[in-house]
Amino acid sequence: MTAYLDHAATTPMLPSAMAALADQLAITGNASSLHTAGRMARRVVEESRERLAKALGARPSEVVFTSGGTESDNLAVAGTFEARREADPGRIRIVCSAIEHHAVLDCVEHLVTHDGAKVTWVEPDALGYITVEAVRAAIEEDPDSVALVTVMWANNEVGTVQPVEAIAALAHEFGVPFHTDAVQAAGHLPVNFAESGADLMTVTGHKVGGPLGVGALFVRRDAVLVAQSFGGGQERQVRSGTLDVPAIRSFAVAMEESVRTIPVEPTRLIALRDRLIRSAMDLGYDITPTGAWEAGDGIHRLPGNAHLLVPGCEGDSLLYLLDAAGVECSTGSACQAGVPQPSHVLLAMGIPEETAKGALRLTLGHTSTDADVDAVLAALPAAIDRARRASGWAD
Repeated sequence: MTAYLDHAATTPMLPSAMAALADQLAITGNASSLHTAGRMARRVVEESRERLAKALGARPSEVVFTSGGTESDNLAVAGTFEARREADPGRIRIVCSAIEHHAVLDCVEHLVTHDGAKVTWVEPDALGYITVEAVRAAIEEDPDSVALVTVMWANNEVGTVQPVEAIAALAHEFGVPFHTDAVQAAGHLPVNFAESGADLMTVTGHKVGGPLGVGALFVRRDAVLVAQSFGGGQERQVRSGTLDVPAIRSFAVAMEESVRTIPVEPTRLIALRDRLIRSAMDLGYDITPTGAWEAGDGIHRLPGNAHLLVPGCEGDSLLYLLDAAGVECSTGSACQAGVPQPSHVLLAMGIPEETAKGALRLTLGHTSTDADVDAVLAALPAAIDRARRASGWAD
């Protein structure tokens, strides 16, 4: 039996979300059509918009449906940059944390390469925090040139939760819009768009038990965006494309249910996470957790995130060996052009390259049990021994 510990990549669909998807797939209708079937589809979309907005503390008019987190991040970053530069040609600088998901990082790099943008990277501390003081220093280099500040709500690799409300307030102090990628946080932490102060917020369906391929960008009513796709302008004239009504309905159901379980589910996951981290450290391989970890803490670290550094191992080797033993997880590294590279997140946190190569990300979710943790702990010693022999490491 397989132990699935890669919920940060995607989590299994909730039964309620699967039922909503299946039910809606049986109904024909384009939400932009004016006949009866089209109006029925439009009603489903608008009801889903209302449910999603209520679950995350927003107005329905602030919810723009997209194909997922990457599109939402791209629309937020590129759309805001272009709008701000059009209004003021001097607004060409993006203040961005150095530990963002590639959906933000690569969009920023594209704007630098192709659109004349400049970027100031904000480095994290050793625990993965982006401090308010570091963001302030970045803005104050030249406040009048800043078009956007973007800092993720919770890191997808090491699980560190950022002080989003304080950073949003700081950005507004300088009259700068603030975007946060809340893909890992929404449905797992108390996320309230209105209370956060963010001008734009990215969420997606498949991290909360909804379907792949659907997400949303929350956009305050006074936020200005330049569209990045062109066509019918279905979503506030900033996002074109026929709306995926079944996926949208399923997404709303999943988010609603995930938010409803926040008073109890994080406590369960924290207990599993802490047992996994503690027991892995006790195996005798000098395993250490990264990021902000304190037993019982679900405020500064995502409840289901266990990110470990295993000395003397290549993370990819560990991944394949664990996979062969029936444990599915991921590493902290990205593979580019077939060559494993240490995680940009870990390097930004000051972790040496050789150490960063031994990263292992084990993430828990709504299907996780004690048996999954047991499976990991049972498989780790043999996997580490083999990986160390393969790398020629000696302690």
